[in-house]
Amino acid sequence: MKIVERWGPLGSRILIAVIFTVLGFSKLGNPSAVAAVIAAKGLPLATLLAVVAGILECAGGISILIGMYARYTALILVVYLVPVTLVFHNPAGLDAAHAQIQVHELLKNLAIMGGLIAIAAFGSGPFSIDARRRKRTF
Repeated sequence: MKIVERWGPLGSRILIAVIFTVLGFSKLGNPSAVAAVIAAKGLPLATLLAVVAGILECAGGISILIGMYARYTALILVVYLVPVTLVFHNPAGLDAAHAQIQVHELLKNLAIMGGLIAIAAFGSGPFSIDARRRKRTF
């Protein structure tokens, strides 16, 4: 197996997991600040949504990082990112400076979704709990 094929999935999982775990713990550390942003978008139960988002991001990031149920977790995170991206990173109606920031955030989320879809399609690679579980079942 080539080096990239062997180690690439682990590197990809680490890089994708970083954003989810860091931002998830940040949300859980200050849910009222996140709730204020959610409430500003007119969504109900802002504090609950902030906590749920934090838990989903932390748990999802850790699952991707260790490669446990990574394919399912990746799909769940893609489904989560679609409405988050549409609601919170929509540049429509913003002034040019704020619109540019939101376009960058939107494109970042699309790139993350691409990585997550690759994990869902190809699995978590040889250095993962999923791979260890597969070895034991055969």
